[in-house]
Amino acid sequence: MSILGWIVVGFIAGALATRVTKFERRGCLFSILVGIIGAVLGGALFSAAGSHGVNEFDLWSILVAFIGAVLFLLVLQAIERR
Repeated sequence: MSILGWIVVGFIAGALATRVTKFERRGCLFSILVGIIGAVLGGALFSAAGSHGVNEFDLWSILVAFIGAVLFLLVLQAIERR
């Protein structure tokens, strides 16, 4: 997947994850960063479970990135509450 594909998937997944978790920080760059981190995290988790992670621009990749981004934001919220 190209850099532009990662940015688009990251933005979509990050924006959805910030809305679902009601994370206070918002913005395009934050959403892209959260989504890309979520794609890497979700891809690693799904690969470890025997499925394929993020490898092309499709709905499956957005779902994997979204799940990873939600997990990442939940960890961030737990750390911030301490």
